[in-house]
Amino acid sequence: MADQPRNAAQTAAITHDSSVRPPLRQFPVQGEPLIHGINRLGLWTLYMKEVRRFIKVQTQTIWAPAVTTLLFLVIFTVAMGRGGRIVLGVNFATFVAPGLIMMGMMNNAFQNASFSFLAGKIQGTIVDFLTPPLTAAELMAGMIAGAMTRGILVGLALAGAMLLWPGVTLSVAHPWAVVWFGLMGTMLLSLIGLLSSVWAEKFDHNAAVTNFVVQPLALLSGTFYVIDNLAPAFQSVSRVNPFFYVISGFRFGFLGQSDIGATNQAVLHGALGLAALNAVIGLVTYQVLKSGWKLKG
Repeated sequence: MADQPRNAAQTAAITHDSSVRPPLRQFPVQGEPLIHGINRLGLWTLYMKEVRRFIKVQTQTIWAPAVTTLLFLVIFTVAMGRGGRIVLGVNFATFVAPGLIMMGMMNNAFQNASFSFLAGKIQGTIVDFLTPPLTAAELMAGMIAGAMTRGILVGLALAGAMLLWPGVTLSVAHPWAVVWFGLMGTMLLSLIGLLSSVWAEKFDHNAAVTNFVVQPLALLSGTFYVIDNLAPAFQSVSRVNPFFYVISGFRFGFLGQSDIGATNQAVLHGALGLAALNAVIGLVTYQVLKSGWKLKG
């Protein structure tokens, strides 16, 4: 009976049984993070999600933009490259090719970064980005890396096509400038695209940023001309356009010549200024994501 006193053997058996019994599971305090440091698995998963999203429709996201940019080369070469026109010591087709590659990279990095959050808000799937255990910095890093990857793939497709183009020579004079300005340029447009995606509430808003901000800055960046041919006032305007430094620095990597200058020292100032601009916009983007503005509630 339960009321009967236990003997010594029963008491020892119960004590021994309780000593080997596994302890009760202790759940963490509510709100206490379970993942300390960087969530590498979550970050990699988000990055691969972004990459696979545009790879599945690569005809639209990689090859079509590459063909469209190549049409610029055809049109401007026919219109302005006749008569053996020489710009910065090379024929016009070779001069314009690096700028077109960089312009294609930037435009597609922007398009990729500006789509994900906006599509999520419109389709009601934004929770797929907000509920995983990712910090604002990890979320931003995964989105930016995915957009930069698309821009780089478009650039490689363009470079491969232009290597086969008659009259175009893509010899690399300064590899560091090609890599640096290629990465900084795609990062800049990815950050702008991500901010646009957070702010926009419909696709018209995104199109407005593309048509009234990104495209004008890209077309007026010296892609098709040297700014020395412009009036002094327009030269000053060009020098405050960050796209100008991206295009000119990238072109310097191929030709060894640019509107910025013909020495590593001259181009280095533009490279450092571009890195500083990316750092500022990156900090703003991080604070916006951390606040949950237009994403939560």
